[in-house]
Amino acid sequence: MQKIYEPQNLLEGELLLGMLASEGVQAHLTGEHLLGAAGELPIFGLLGISVDNDQAEHARALITAYNAALPVSGDEPDNFPDVLVC
Repeated sequence: MQKIYEPQNLLEGELLLGMLASEGVQAHLTGEHLLGAAGELPIFGLLGISVDNDQAEHARALITAYNAALPVSGDEPDNFPDVLVC
């Protein structure tokens, strides 16, 4: 098992776990229980997404594609251009 990505926050970590699971990649979020001790621990590097060694390259490619995705043109409302409302 190896750490392949450090999400910026718990929300991003959970979203990426769901995306990876939907693509058949079993991933684990590490460090989520350490967030409550943020005053005692360093701010960065607490969270990590880990996958099995044989799925690491595929998972990295999926995360890269996910982070590079842009909203589909026409999905944003007229009063908020360039903002995707979910």
